[in-house]
Amino acid sequence: MKIGIIGAGNIGGNLTRRLTALGHDVSVANSRGPETLRELAEETGATPVRAEDAAEGAEVVIVTVPLKAVPGLPSGLLDGAAEGAVVIDTGNYYPQRDGRIAAIEDEGLTESRWTEQHLGHPVIKAFNGTYAQDLLDRARPAGDPDRMALPVAGDDEGAKRTVRTLIDELGFDTVDAGTIADSWRQQPGTPVYGLRAGTPAVEKALAEATPERPADFRA
Repeated sequence: MKIGIIGAGNIGGNLTRRLTALGHDVSVANSRGPETLRELAEETGATPVRAEDAAEGAEVVIVTVPLKAVPGLPSGLLDGAAEGAVVIDTGNYYPQRDGRIAAIEDEGLTESRWTEQHLGHPVIKAFNGTYAQDLLDRARPAGDPDRMALPVAGDDEGAKRTVRTLIDELGFDTVDAGTIADSWRQQPGTPVYGLRAGTPAVEKALAEATPERPADFRA
């Protein structure tokens, strides 16, 4: 599968490592230019590209940048993606880093709905509460009692299936966390955020979430 990754931080870098190791054709971009990704490219075999080229021909595009950087992504970012491309949003709203986003704080927009509006494309929310190192260290085969489960939210059931299949390939179970309108259940400060557990515990944590955003995650 051709995959474009926009953002080469902890999550983006480790997804690049895992997905290339699984045989996927990965292009990776950051805000500083492809020349700064030479080391990651040499390690993984991924193709370093400019952000505006990362989605070219991609069947899956992973956007893994700070929320404050989303409005500054190149215009038409997804124009060259494959027809029916699936976009994964790994982002979280941290007001101490991102500044105050009124649409999220005052209007109750979920983080991923806000991102969708800026990208002009539906997204699937996944990996946002996953520790980056766990992507390398905690993959397990299907059926392993220690296999972690990750929540996945989105409005398009076909796109969600694509993402869940990819996560299964990476060595993790998944739990359907509902639509993007429901994705607040996996935002920072909720019981499932950062939870290292299997399917029953993740389902329970999602059910126990409340929409009130904790003070630590408000501006």
